[in-house]
Amino acid sequence: LCLAGVDLEYVGLTCGSVDGPDEAATDDGDRPAWDSKIQYVLAQVGFSVGLGNVWRFPYLCHQNGGGAFMLLYVFLLVVVGVPLFFMELAAGQSIRQGSIGVWKHISPKLGGIGYSSCMVCFYVALYYNVIIAWSLFYMGNSFQYPLPWEKCPTNVTSNDTVKECAASSPTSYFWFRKALNITNSIEESGEFNPIMTGCLLAAWAIVALVMYFSSIFPYVVLFIFLIRGLLLDGALEGITYMFYPKLEIWGNVQVWRQAATQVFFALGLGYGSVIAYSSYNPVHNNCHRDALMVSCINFMTSVLASLVVFIVLGFRAKNIALRCVAEYVFNTHLLSVRLSGSAFSHVFPLSYYLVCVQGVEGTGLAFIAFTEVMAFFPASPFWSTLFFLMLLNLGLSTMFGTMQGILTPLMDNFSLLGRHRTLLTVSSCALGFIIGLLFTQRSGNYFVTMFDDYSATLPLVIVVIFETISVAWVYGTDRFLDDIEIMLKWRPPVVYKYLWKYVCLLAMVSLLAASLLRMVFKGPTYTAWNQSTASEMTLEYPGWALAMIIMLIVFASLPVPVSYIYSLVKNRWVRSTPSQVEVGQEMRRERISYVNMLGGISPGHGFSLVLIKGS
Repeated sequence: LCLAGVDLEYVGLTCGSVDGPDEAATDDGDRPAWDSKIQYVLAQVGFSVGLGNVWRFPYLCHQNGGGAFMLLYVFLLVVVGVPLFFMELAAGQSIRQGSIGVWKHISPKLGGIGYSSCMVCFYVALYYNVIIAWSLFYMGNSFQYPLPWEKCPTNVTSNDTVKECAASSPTSYFWFRKALNITNSIEESGEFNPIMTGCLLAAWAIVALVMYFSSIFPYVVLFIFLIRGLLLDGALEGITYMFYPKLEIWGNVQVWRQAATQVFFALGLGYGSVIAYSSYNPVHNNCHRDALMVSCINFMTSVLASLVVFIVLGFRAKNIALRCVAEYVFNTHLLSVRLSGSAFSHVFPLSYYLVCVQGVEGTGLAFIAFTEVMAFFPASPFWSTLFFLMLLNLGLSTMFGTMQGILTPLMDNFSLLGRHRTLLTVSSCALGFIIGLLFTQRSGNYFVTMFDDYSATLPLVIVVIFETISVAWVYGTDRFLDDIEIMLKWRPPVVYKYLWKYVCLLAMVSLLAASLLRMVFKGPTYTAWNQSTASEMTLEYPGWALAMIIMLIVFASLPVPVSYIYSLVKNRWVRSTPSQVEVGQEMRRERISYVNMLGGISPGHGFSLVLIKGS
C-alpha cells in the first residue's frame, strides 16, 4: 500500500522504512546542498560565532571570577551544549527539513516547536540588525581624523565644552548623544533618529542582497588587535585578571544561570538555524565531528575575543587609575610622587581593576570602552574602521544564519513560499525594517535591551526543552541513535542517551526556573542615560513595558501548545467521520491480509508498516 502511494495517515497508519536517512535522501533529491564541506563549516561557525562572543562572554567572564567562570562554562558546554548541538545537527541532517518539518516528522503534535523557533529568530533578527546599523554608523564616522569621539565638542554660543560631555567622557557623549540622541527613559519615545533609520535600512538591504558572507575576516582582525594590544601598558594586568580563578563564585546560582544562558546563545541552540544548515548536508556527513569542531571553534573564539577585551580593559583601567592617582596626588600636594610599573601595581593591586571597569557590557564595551582606547592608537581611524568592519562582519554572518532559521522551515512546509524564495527573502527583510523602526526612536536603545534580555532568552529555553523531550522521550533515544548509526556508519557513545534524557533536560528546566524566579523576585529593570547628570541609572520598566515583555514571551511560546491542541482536535474530528472510519476498517483488513501474504519477508527490504497509538 505504501509503495502504491496510498495515504494511510488519516486511519492511524504511516509508511516507514528502516533505511530512514538513506531513503529520505533519495526522496529529497532536489534539495539544495552545500558546494563543499568547508563552505558548510564556515557558515555554521559564522552563525554561532557572533557579537555575543566579543562582548557578552568577556563581560560575564569579568563579572564572575575570570578563570572560574571559564571552567564552569567549559563544563556546561561539554555536558549540555555539545550534546544538544549534536542532537540538532543530527536531526536536521537525518530528516533533511527545517525546524518545522523536523519536529512534525517526529510527531505532528510537535510542529509548534518549529514555529516557536521561527518566532524567536524573528525577534532576534529585529534587534540584531539594529546593532549592525550602529556598527555601520561608527564605521562611517571612522573615516575622519581626529576621530569624532576623541575630544568633547564646544558649545558654539558660549565657546565652552558641552556640559554633558564634560561630566561624562567624549566616547560616552558621542554614543548616547550623537549616535543615539537618547531620551532619559523608555517612557519618552522621542522622534525618529533619521541617521539611524538610514543605517537600519542599509543593514536590511545588505541582508536581503547577500545571504552568505566570509567567516575568516573577524579572526584576522582579532589577531591583529591581540598583537597590537599586547604592546599596551596594562595588558599583562588585564590578562592576569582574566585567568585568575575565583572558585567561590561556583556557589552562586546566578553564575550558573548566566553560564548556561551563554552556552545557549553561543551555539545558537533552539533557533532552528543549526537544523536548517545541517539539512543541506549529505546524509552520511559526520555531524558528530562537526558538533565537536564547531563547539571548540566557538569556545576558542570566545577566549580569543576575551583576551583582546581584557587587554583593552586593562589599558583603560590603568589610564583611569592614573588619572585618579593624579587627582589624589594633586589634592594632597604630593606632586613628587610618580606611580608607574611596579609602584603602580603595588599601590593598586589586581582587585582594583574590578572597580575601574565595572558596567562595561554589550554595547558599552564596543561603542564606549573600545572607542576610547582606539583614540589613543596611532592612525586611530584605521583601527576604528577595522574594528567596526569586524563587528559588521560578525553581525551579518549571524544575521544570515538567523534568517535561514526563518526562511528554510517556511519554504519547506509551504510550497508556495518555496517557489518564490527571492520574494520571501525581500518581503521578510522589508517587514523587519518596518518593525525595526521601533528601535530607531530616541528611546530605541531601551527597546533593544528589552528584546535582548527577555524576548529570546525564556522562549529559547522553552523551545530547547520541548526539542529534547521530542527526541529523548517521544521519538526515543535508542531509535534516534539507530538513525545516527545508519548515517555515520558507527554508533555514538551511549553517554549521549543519558545526557539527552536526564542531564540536559534537568539542566534546562533548572535554568528556566531560575530565570523565572529572578524575573519575578528581582523585577525587570533597564539602564537609562540621564542627560542632566550625564550618567547611567537603573530604572524599572513601566506597566505597559512589562505587558509588552509578557506578550513577547507568550507569543513566542504559544505555537507549541496551540499546535498540540490543533493536532488533537483534528485527529478526533477525522476519526469521528463515518465514511473515513469505514475506509480505515477496510484498509486495516487489507493490511492484515497483505501482511499475512508477505509472511516472513523482512521489513528491511524497503517496505514497512508502522502502527501508531490509537490505530
